[in-house]
Amino acid sequence: MKLAKNMGVLERRLRAFVAAPILIVVAILVGPGSVGGIVAWVVAGIMLATSAVGYCPLWTVFHVNTRSTRDRSGGEGTAPLGPIG
Repeated sequence: MKLAKNMGVLERRLRAFVAAPILIVVAILVGPGSVGGIVAWVVAGIMLATSAVGYCPLWTVFHVNTRSTRDRSGGEGTAPLGPIG
């Protein structure tokens, strides 16, 4: 079963560089072994994993797709080259 990417570049970056680090700090502040800390670690791991693969199972359930049409056709991170000069 192939998982079609359903996360855009901006969402992936926000999850990896904003949400996950904040959750890691929260986990450390509330106590890494406490229930709240463990939940924060797990959610941070999920954020990092989904941003790495570009697929969020929860978005599939809700029929959400944040990828732009350019990302879907040209591949992620590639933009069509315009005329030179």
